[in-house]
Amino acid sequence: MTRVRPWESLLSDTDKEVVQRGGYGKSRGLGKKPLVMVIDVQNNYVGEDQPILDQIGEWPSGGGEAGWRAIEKIDTLLDNAREDNIPILYTRNVQKNISFDSFSNKTDRDQTKYVDGHFGTQIVDRIAPKDGELVIDKAYASAFYATPLVSWLVKLGVDSLIIVGGSTSGCVRATAIDAVSRNFNVAVVEDCVYDRIELSHKASLFDLWMKYADVINLDESQSYLSELKN
Repeated sequence: MTRVRPWESLLSDTDKEVVQRGGYGKSRGLGKKPLVMVIDVQNNYVGEDQPILDQIGEWPSGGGEAGWRAIEKIDTLLDNAREDNIPILYTRNVQKNISFDSFSNKTDRDQTKYVDGHFGTQIVDRIAPKDGELVIDKAYASAFYATPLVSWLVKLGVDSLIIVGGSTSGCVRATAIDAVSRNFNVAVVEDCVYDRIELSHKASLFDLWMKYADVINLDESQSYLSELKN
């Protein structure tokens, strides 16, 4: 049975015809040397396992329960990756000095929580990195901007990125597009990413699927990793 994609309810009949007649959404596929990239699954950007409005006072950037449902599935994917010796890389979005945060003037909140060293900048315990797993700090949406990420991926011989984390419309989307622009194969795992805004989540997945990356689910990502062993 064909599964319903997250964005389908947003599309008009005309939109669907544009996709079909334009030939959009073709799979790029993945290669033989993947890496799982966990984007910004930090206390600031996850918050509490509660409806988003119940936790937004304490965690204004938190995804709330949607983030935690994604984390449960990310946890499973990471277990699979470790069993198969697939490298894992985490990103953290942190500021060293809030005066240089170009995004801070777009929000009205306590900016000190986003400075490196605060509890909010730490990766959530449930899926914290294991010894030897890579963590890269960034100050902008894309993990490629002003970081050594490309150098690390080249050193590892990586040809494909499996992207999970948050937010779908922000750092996930920016990183995925930059990865494709650098000729990496990219898959975003739709049930392992999350956003504060449902519309942004669905529309961003659609945009990524239509023009840039593959959008797969946890089962498909597990099957892909399993096939690499054969």
